[in-house]
Amino acid sequence: MQEVCVFWFRRDLRLQDNAGLYHALRSGYPVLPLFIFDQNILEDLEDKADPRVNFIHQTIQSLQDSLKALNSNLLVHYGKPEEIWAQLIQEFNIKVVFTNKDYESYAQKRDSKVKKILSEENISLKTYKDHVIFEHLEITKKDGKPYTVFTPYSKKWLSKLASRIENGISFYLKPYPSEKYFQNFYKYKAPKIPSLKDLGFEETTITIPSQEVPKKRIKSYDQHRDYPSVDGTSRLGIHFRFGTISIRQKALKAQKLNATYLNELIWRDFYSMILSNFPHVELYPFRKKYDNIPWRNNEQEFKLWCKGKTGYPIVDAGMRELNTTGHMHNRVRMITASFLTKHLLIDWRWGEAYFAQKLLDFDLASNNGGWQWAAGCGTDAAPYFRIFNPTAQQKKFDKDYLYIKKWVPEFGTSKYPMPIVDHKEARTRCLATYKAALNTDN
Repeated sequence: MQEVCVFWFRRDLRLQDNAGLYHALRSGYPVLPLFIFDQNILEDLEDKADPRVNFIHQTIQSLQDSLKALNSNLLVHYGKPEEIWAQLIQEFNIKVVFTNKDYESYAQKRDSKVKKILSEENISLKTYKDHVIFEHLEITKKDGKPYTVFTPYSKKWLSKLASRIENGISFYLKPYPSEKYFQNFYKYKAPKIPSLKDLGFEETTITIPSQEVPKKRIKSYDQHRDYPSVDGTSRLGIHFRFGTISIRQKALKAQKLNATYLNELIWRDFYSMILSNFPHVELYPFRKKYDNIPWRNNEQEFKLWCKGKTGYPIVDAGMRELNTTGHMHNRVRMITASFLTKHLLIDWRWGEAYFAQKLLDFDLASNNGGWQWAAGCGTDAAPYFRIFNPTAQQKKFDKDYLYIKKWVPEFGTSKYPMPIVDHKEARTRCLATYKAALNTDN
C-alpha cells in the first residue's frame, strides 16, 4: 500500500496560503486531503437550515472541484473524529498527519484524542499556526506573561510585525506558496461527498457575504464603520472563521489601506490569545469577582430582546437584522449586548449563546471577548458604570433612522411596543447591583 501523509482541513478551507497544507505538500509523501463533518458539533446545532453548515458544505464542494482539477480528491467523512481516524489508519498507509491549530477547548480535547490514536500507530500529528498572525505567547510582556490589556498588546503586535521585513513586507505576513507543490496531492478517487440531507441539514435562505470587498470600503473603514445604515464594514467574519481567506493576505492589505481596519484584526488575535492563555473565560468571567453579580435573568424580557421587541429601536433593529441575515453591525452588537447585560441585568452568557447560535461569523474567542467587554467582566472591559444610552447611540449613529426604518418598519406607529424598561431607572438599578456585588467605592 502506498505511503501517504494526510492534510486535515478544519478552519482553513482553502488551498492557497495555507500553512499546514504547505508543509504537508513538502513532506515527501503524497498528500491525502481530508475533511470531517464533526458529528459532535453538528448534533448540537438546533437550526437544521443553519447557514454556516450550508456554507461549509458549499465550500467543501468547491475544494473538491479544485482538487479534481489537480487529479486528486477530497476525502469527506461524517462522524466522530476519533472513530474516523481509527478507521482511516486501517484503510491507508499513513505516515504523518498535518493540520492547522485550533485554540478552542473542544478542538484541543479532540486533537488530544486523535493524537493518542495516531501515536499508538507511530503516526505523528504536526500542527501549524494559520488562523492568526500571532498566537498564544508570541506577544508577551517583558516578564513573559500574556497581556490582558489591548492597547499595549497592539503596540507590541505592531512592533513585532515590523521587526522582520523581507522584500518590503513583514516576514509574518509572507504567504505560504502551496501552489508550487500541488503536483504532490495523492491521486485517487474518493467516495461521494455526503449531502446536506445525509448530515441531517437542509438548504438555507440566508445569503453568505462575498469574499470580494471593494478596496474603497476598506480605505474609508475608519470613517464609515460606526454607521449601521452604511455598507462600511468588510463582513468577512465568516471567511476568517472558516479560513476561506488568509489572515496574512488580509492583514497585508489592511496594513496598506487602513490602520483602523488592521486594528480590528489585532483585536481578533488578542481575543484568540486570551482564550488560549485563560481558558476559564469560555465559561466564567475573566474577572472572577463578577461571578458575584446577581443577574435578574427575566426569561420574558430575554425573549423580547431576542425578537427585537424591547421598545428601543436601535436595539430592536440590531436583533432583527441578526435574526434575518445572520449578521449584526459591529456598533449595534455593542449596544444590544450592553442593553441586555446592563439595562436588563441578564447574564452575558445568555446573550453570548444566542449570538453563537445566530451569527454567521460566530467565533468563540471574539464573541466571548465582546460579550465580556460589554458586561464589564472581561479584559480591557468597559467599566461597569459605563452604560450605553440606546437613544443617545441612535441619535449619534442613525440620526435619520435609516437603519431603524429598514429593520423596524412599524417604528413610529401604534404597533411599536413601549420600552420594556426605563433607561434612567435601569441605569440606577444596574449601578447599585454591580456596586454591591463588586464591593467597590466607584
